[in-house]
This record gives sequence, structure tokens and C-alpha cells, in this order.
Amino acid sequence: MQSVERAFQLLEALADAGGVATLSELCSSSGLPMPTIHRLVRTLAQQGYVRQDTARRYTLGPRLIRLGETAGRLLGNWARPYLAELMEATGETANLAVLEGGEVVYVGQVQSRRSMRMFTEVGRRVQPHCTGVGKALLAQLPEDEARGVLGTQPLPAHTEFTVTDVDRLFAQLAHAREVGYVVDDQEQEIGVRCIAVAVPGAPTPTALSVSGPEARIRALEEQAGGAGLVAVMREISQRLGEALAA
Repeated sequence: MQSVERAFQLLEALADAGGVATLSELCSSSGLPMPTIHRLVRTLAQQGYVRQDTARRYTLGPRLIRLGETAGRLLGNWARPYLAELMEATGETANLAVLEGGEVVYVGQVQSRRSMRMFTEVGRRVQPHCTGVGKALLAQLPEDEARGVLGTQPLPAHTEFTVTDVDRLFAQLAHAREVGYVVDDQEQEIGVRCIAVAVPGAPTPTALSVSGPEARIRALEEQAGGAGLVAVMREISQRLGEALAA
């Protein structure tokens, strides 16, 4: 049992390091003895859950992809009742997303019943800087980790409203932490507005959102009051987070 626990501890340490680390870095971050790390990493590598790159660093292995995709589908299934509740409360499409490998992955959705609605297929991957759920996910991370997720390349513009200035983006993230929600106002797609909140207590950074035609989401905010809409979303996300943590 201790070996299994330590193996997962190493995988978590690798994930915390951005998926790549040397043995000495793993030793420092995990606190495990170097001989133990050698033995466990060798076993994980043989099974495909860890691999060694040309610089003799260790990275998360390809066999974890299947586990992650399956877990993501299950996460969406577990969250479906909460997404349905959010859709019924707002009349708009409810989404659930997680951060994986520097990208936002949609893992759950309940679509609005309206004929004109937001549609994002489950499993779709998008960049975090231009989506409501993406910014809600980044806001949950320490700044240096969030910058690592964004990388060093310029942030691409998907529409004329996309925030591509890193300092402005981090100002938005700081504001999101203060007020408890974040807005994507046509930053990923013209005509689409999204309100997103974090799912507290989830085992991995997770975000919940409502999205739809820009004019209709604005009308919803005005009807419910911005704070009222966010309060509903946060109450549902709080219960979802508790369920996931349990």
C-alpha cells in the first residue's frame, strides 16, 4: 500500500511541476528518498505512466491520457444533475471544464432548450485566456503556475475582444478572485457571452459556466442582477465541489 501511495505521490509531483521534472527535483518536491524514487519511476516508466526524454528528465506518460479522458467523462456524468439545475435556473447552456496540459477541456454540458444556443461539444479543447471557464481556472492557480500554463508565446486573438495583453489578463484574474466570477464577452466567439465560476473543493481545478447569445446573457444578468446570477452559480458550484470531494 505504501508503494502505491508513493507512486501516486510522484505522479502528483510531476503534474505540479508542469509534467516534467528531474529525479533530483522529484526528490526535493516529494520528500521521498532517492532510491525509492529510482525504483518507483522505473516501474512507472515500464508501464507507460512515466517516460524519460532526451534531456534525461521524466515526464508524464501517454498511458495517463486514456485514464484522464475516462475520468473526464465520468466527471461530466457526475456533474450532470448540477448542470441541469443550472440550465433550468438560467435557461442557458451550462458547461463544466477542467484544465489539462495547458488547455481547457469541456467535460460536461447541458444544453439550453432554446433553438438559438451555445454549443460546445464535450471533449473540445480551447485556450484558457479567451474563455470564461479558462480564466476561472487560471484564477485558481498561483500566478507563476498560471503563467507557466499560458507559456511564453504571444496570446492569440480569436476575436477583436480577446485579451492578448498578459498584464491585463492577470488584472482580470485578480478581479475574478475578488468578486468570485469571470466574464468572457465575445472573446472566443463573436456574439457569445459566458459567465464562469470556480468549483471549490474539486480535486483538480474545475469551473462551471453559463453561456449563450451575448444579448440574452446580458438580459439574464440584468433580470437576475449580476450578483444574483453569480450567487445562484456559486451555490450550485459549492454543492458540486462538495460532491466531487466526497
